[in-house]
Amino acid sequence: MRAVAITAPGGPDVLSVIEREAPHPGPGEVRIAVRAAAVNPTDISLREHGDASLDPPWTPGMDAAGTIESLGEGSSRLRLGEAVMAALSPRRPQGGAQAELIVVPEASAVPLPEGASFAQASTLPMNGLTALLGLELLDLQPGQLLVVSGGAGLLASYVIPLARERGVRVVADAAPADAELVASFGADEVIARGAGFAEAVRALAPAGADALFDTAVLGRSAFPALRDGGAVAVVRGWDGSETERGLAIHQVFVRTVLERTDWLLALSERASRGELALRVAGEFPPEGVAEAQRRLAAGGLRGRDVLVF
Repeated sequence: MRAVAITAPGGPDVLSVIEREAPHPGPGEVRIAVRAAAVNPTDISLREHGDASLDPPWTPGMDAAGTIESLGEGSSRLRLGEAVMAALSPRRPQGGAQAELIVVPEASAVPLPEGASFAQASTLPMNGLTALLGLELLDLQPGQLLVVSGGAGLLASYVIPLARERGVRVVADAAPADAELVASFGADEVIARGAGFAEAVRALAPAGADALFDTAVLGRSAFPALRDGGAVAVVRGWDGSETERGLAIHQVFVRTVLERTDWLLALSERASRGELALRVAGEFPPEGVAEAQRRLAAGGLRGRDVLVF
């Protein structure tokens, strides 16, 4: 089968498409014929740093959409030929989602959202699980205030409606050209993106927000937007250093929830009802993976680029 490969840590030039042995499903697993696999920041991290625990080449990708091609022993919830989306870790010997055939635990795959294309569905699993996990860790109550950085990004576009569903008030930032888009996700207020982030939040909530979901990785510069004792959901790691004013840091490790079938089903159902916007920025063949990663690193995408097999 064809698969995207990272031959060594480095720049986009280390990416290629290779032939590698197709994996076979074991007990409780399914094999998916991939039709689309999203390109995410985790792919860039794997390409830049590699994985010392595994021999290269490494295949990136944490979410995909396709059809069930075969079933391992004991797998019975899904059926052959069924269109599904799945979340998986690329940090395993058989690699990640950007391959023609992938094997995942049956728990990590659910039916495609109704009306969604394979490309659209491939943008949802990993980022949707990240949104749900971060909100669970923040544990906000109805009426509390959440501020979301990077409001026009894909992760934020899932965080905002899922938080509003819980009765949480949401303030999100956006560039002027994206303000209407971010409001359409369900944000109660949209503030200007940029250096005045914390001041803009305080203008709306003088005591400060209860929590921050930091999808834009603003880090400490955004902490003044929070009340004393507030909380922060961090998506790309934390250095473990002390915080001021009793702020709590919650690291969101999506790998811990890749088999939350109930969450994946809930995401698919919400997308079927149009409550989550599945946004594809562009489609590329696997050989276009380097360009897709360059576009992602440059910033400004509204949605995710997707590799189409």
